Amino acid sequence: MTRLEQAFARAKADNRAAFIPYLTAGFPDRQRFVEIASTLLDVADALELGLPFSDPLGDGPAIQRASEAALGQGITTPEVLALIRTLREQSDKPLVIMTYYNPILCYPAGEAGFVADVKAAGVDGLILPDLPPDEGESLLAAARQHQLDTIFLVAPTSTEARLRLVTAACRGFVYAVSVTGVTGVRQRLPSEVSELVRRTKAVTELPVAVGFGIADAATARPVAEVADGVVVGSALIDALATGGDVLALARAIAEGCRRS
Repeated sequence: MTRLEQAFARAKADNRAAFIPYLTAGFPDRQRFVEIASTLLDVADALELGLPFSDPLGDGPAIQRASEAALGQGITTPEVLALIRTLREQSDKPLVIMTYYNPILCYPAGEAGFVADVKAAGVDGLILPDLPPDEGESLLAAARQHQLDTIFLVAPTSTEARLRLVTAACRGFVYAVSVTGVTGVRQRLPSEVSELVRRTKAVTELPVAVGFGIADAATARPVAEVADGVVVGSALIDALATGGDVLALARAIAEGCRRS
């Protein structure tokens, strides 16, 4: 079993959804990032790491600002991979990179080199929010060659045909977007979440993790009742940016991932 398969299996055995927090790599600075990521790995089932990018169209204000701050400090993709290698030395839990396609396209060693380098750094999977799987054949081939999981997004607007196409290209898990639009904290999640999870599970046996808009234990709890994983980003980035207690928030959300 892969690390991601093991993580979801453990969570299922514990009657809970897997908790997957998100951090922007290199934010608020390199040292603090490693410290916070290491701490979160103690309570997380897997960790999603955003590769800073100058035009993150799918991200809300909190993650956009974090990405800008990291880039402003000169963070580069090779530096992010070095930070990930440090985390991999400290933990055996799954590490997943969320990246837009442009940084892969611009990578000096090309798609295949990017895949090889992130795998060598200890990364288990790639979340690809702006790459349609039917336009990513070469990247998918490289990922399969290096046994790197590929995770694509489905949304409430996805047709059954699209769900089948996207999930067929996924490995590790499927990322279900709870709402259309960008990432960010929301007071409550729409009722369409459970229907999207149901529709997705009807066409794949992969775990389904839900993200976008989950802010606390209260919003995590209903998602955990229907989904296999809960992804939380903006709320943690907000807490980190404002001096909040990130670990306390993460622990509360992890507790909210337990099913009744």
